[in-house]
Amino acid sequence: MRKLVLFDFDGTLADTAPDLALTANKQRERRGLEPLSPEYLRPFSSYGARGLLKAALDIETDDPEFPEMREQFLKDYEQLMTTHTKLFDGIEQLLNTLQQNGFEWGIVTNKLEYLAIAQAKHLGILSNSVVLVGGDTTPHIKPHPAPLLCAAERASIEPAQCIYIGDDERDIVAGKAAGMATIVACYGYCGPETAAIRGWQANAIANTPEDIWPAVQEWAVSFV
Repeated sequence: MRKLVLFDFDGTLADTAPDLALTANKQRERRGLEPLSPEYLRPFSSYGARGLLKAALDIETDDPEFPEMREQFLKDYEQLMTTHTKLFDGIEQLLNTLQQNGFEWGIVTNKLEYLAIAQAKHLGILSNSVVLVGGDTTPHIKPHPAPLLCAAERASIEPAQCIYIGDDERDIVAGKAAGMATIVACYGYCGPETAAIRGWQANAIANTPEDIWPAVQEWAVSFV
């Protein structure tokens, strides 16, 4: 039986925070402001332009200037997004292990599709991904289940035969709503395992990428 392992991108497959922080500070530089530390900006990385503009410039999405500022952020990010971004240690081996054991894998992210495709290609993982769904692929973004259901449909695999891995609560909410098993990537931007994360009630918690393969194996046993 075919099985599909789906990954969030930022904070799960790749450490994109350094380049997102670089882009956020570029917006501050344009306004003559001092840069903020990457450590301060890191937790906002899962929230994309919206979260980083809030952190860097204290601007809300309902501000009349937000659309223009977001557009500039995305233009800058497209130029900067391959500066420091890399796969988390252990991810390349994990993807190889999945493939060697007959698992297909794909990406479901709130990052705009064209940016996700370009970044995945730069990291050398796009060609082996069976599906990539971005934040503008469907009318909804996570925590809505639509992107995950779209990925399953495109891969021609039932949602119940999919498992979704992400580092934010909305990833787990979306996965469960789509009828998929879920794994929390605690090595990402949500931080180390806490009681709050256990409260998300995912099927498993991975403190390192190396923890994912055993969790996937345990989940797959239910299909045997």
